[in-house]
Amino acid sequence: MELECNRTVGLWMYQNGGGDDIERKMILKLLERGINSVTGLDLRYAEADKNGLKCKGFNIYDMDLFFSYNAGEQTKSQLYFYEQLNNIIPTINNFKAFANAEDKFRSNQLLSLAGVNCSDFYICHRENPDLIRQKFREWGKLVFKPLDGWGGVGMALIDSEYTLDTLMPFLNQMDIRHYYIERYIDNDHTDFRVDIVDNQFIASYGRVASDKDWRTNITSGGKVILREASDEIIDLSKKAVAALGLEIGGVDLLYDREKEEYVVLEVNGIPAFATPDQEKMGLTFNDKKIDTIINLIDKTTQKQGHTHEQK
Repeated sequence: MELECNRTVGLWMYQNGGGDDIERKMILKLLERGINSVTGLDLRYAEADKNGLKCKGFNIYDMDLFFSYNAGEQTKSQLYFYEQLNNIIPTINNFKAFANAEDKFRSNQLLSLAGVNCSDFYICHRENPDLIRQKFREWGKLVFKPLDGWGGVGMALIDSEYTLDTLMPFLNQMDIRHYYIERYIDNDHTDFRVDIVDNQFIASYGRVASDKDWRTNITSGGKVILREASDEIIDLSKKAVAALGLEIGGVDLLYDREKEEYVVLEVNGIPAFATPDQEKMGLTFNDKKIDTIINLIDKTTQKQGHTHEQK
């Protein structure tokens, strides 16, 4: 029996680290639901006019959904079109939630207002550097972070007045409007990463920092470790993802040894699948994550159907 495909989704999926294999599996599973896929829709190469937004010869406005899952190749141009696209058709993640997750101040503010235990943070305009010094004296140890950074890039640990004095002139030369800092959390240099899709727990694992760095990020020398999440951690992660309005989120948590509680450090809108090497070490959640995402896409595109009237 031949299945009739009456829906189409656009995909922009990362290709390294096994992403190409994940994409192939998604295409086949979408076809089983009667959904066609158009892949490789890198919006940095999109163009638009009165008739729509086109990429690779396809008018994406005529599609039923756009799935964006590529952190490493994001550009301002890509994000600009992504935001506009979400005004016309559904996107996963929805752009508003994705943008909030990308900005550390916005995300932590939303988490805090929703009652989710997150990092103590502070932000002020660059013209008020003395306020940062006051916060350092209050907290004793703090972390500078770029508002939209990822992978630990641009972070700096401040644990002395000398380090602060050294860093401030450097920051003044950078093209930033605000200084954003977080209280350093006393931890054992390990963390949890919990993947949530459509409010469902997918998997958990952890990362451990190298003996040369305090950051657990893989790009900073950290390593992935197997780690089971408790009900408390899973519940906290679900609340964090819901507070930002994400359909898909990866929640990073630390255990604060001083306060004896778990703290949401960050919510990632594009949490990676397990790489082939990580699957060999026991991270076998990819199929579950794919199936849950396919269910989410199927459900979203069935809600009302996509009807875009050309003007």
